[in-house]
Amino acid sequence: MEFNTSKCTVLHIGSGNRQFPLVRPLVEYRTPAWSPHYNKDKVLLEKIQHRFTRMIPGFSQLDYMTRLKRLNLWTLEERRNRADLIELFKLYKGLSGIKLESMFEPSANNRTRGHSLKLRKHRSHLDLRKYFFSERVVNWWNDLDEDTVSATTINMFKSRLQRLRQIKISFYTDT
Repeated sequence: MEFNTSKCTVLHIGSGNRQFPLVRPLVEYRTPAWSPHYNKDKVLLEKIQHRFTRMIPGFSQLDYMTRLKRLNLWTLEERRNRADLIELFKLYKGLSGIKLESMFEPSANNRTRGHSLKLRKHRSHLDLRKYFFSERVVNWWNDLDEDTVSATTINMFKSRLQRLRQIKISFYTDT
């Protein structure tokens, strides 16, 4: 299998002649297929970004969260959870080959809080089902506000998710 360069984004970090080209594959595309749920796996994945941000000149002495904030980056866990929400939004808008009804069931509970498009979370005893895409994304989707869910385009939805993260900083983390 050949390396697909069209699926990569090149970021230039640094300034002047000390720029570091970074090739970041668009792993977010496959996030709904696999997302680690064990803390040890999340820590191992996060170490990759942790190590890379330390190699940037002037950033090695800063703690990890400060480096992320200055570089305007998200943790890998936040990016995976955000990608799940974007994928669910695509299903909701019919922009995916899969129908929303085949994976999700609308909630019968008509409470006044939140938005009107809440999804039902099923009880699951096995990890295989509990951490599957259609179950792990339901809580975050149901926590969104009406304004975010009623976005008409993917870019509008993404910008509203960004605004939500600025308001509730730990919205995308599992802990």
